[in-house]
Amino acid sequence: MSDDHRPIALVMALRGQGITDQRVLSAIERTPREMFVEAPFLSTAYENIALPIACGQTISQPYIVAYMTEILAVERQHRVLEIGTGSGYQAAVLAPLCRMVYTVERHRPLLKSAEARFRALKLHNIVVRHGDGLQGWPEQAPFDRILLAAAVSTIPQALISQLKPGGVLIAPSSGPHEFHRNSQHLVKVVRTDGGATQEKLIAVAFVPMLPGVPQETRKPDENPK
Repeated sequence: MSDDHRPIALVMALRGQGITDQRVLSAIERTPREMFVEAPFLSTAYENIALPIACGQTISQPYIVAYMTEILAVERQHRVLEIGTGSGYQAAVLAPLCRMVYTVERHRPLLKSAEARFRALKLHNIVVRHGDGLQGWPEQAPFDRILLAAAVSTIPQALISQLKPGGVLIAPSSGPHEFHRNSQHLVKVVRTDGGATQEKLIAVAFVPMLPGVPQETRKPDENPK
């Protein structure tokens, strides 16, 4: 199969798995996943699997990206917060569906690479931030939608509080006691006037969401300024 046909084949596979939102499928088809994977995995860029990227992270399986995007029910006027930029693939899929995507990443090398991809693809409605995703982006709140691209044991109240009333948050969660990669589920949170409702969705396996930002090491030839 030639490279030109791979995005279409992926969309057909996603349809077969129950993804029906045409806007989501079109965004998946038009987002060149080969730009977001590491060089050794280019030949598998359009396979429906997760792949490793730098900093011990992963680019999610296309089905999970499509499913989470569909469940978010993003509308054209929405402002969306993504926690865990990673390669930038999920943000790139969200970009044509909404007004603005705000994405936070704790690993600076990942963020710089993702930002370069956004520029190359002319995705001008994505803004990035290096920081602790568990704190969200309070200066830009409230958001219509929030998506977590790494797993938490419980949904942080700091993020729920950054949702608009009626806003939706989607996150992989392992439950309140401890992190288990093999016992995660996606959770859908809807903010209400009296608090928030939660609904457990499908089983998933994500890397854990960690607090803070990694300590950056200075290269040997660098001198403090």
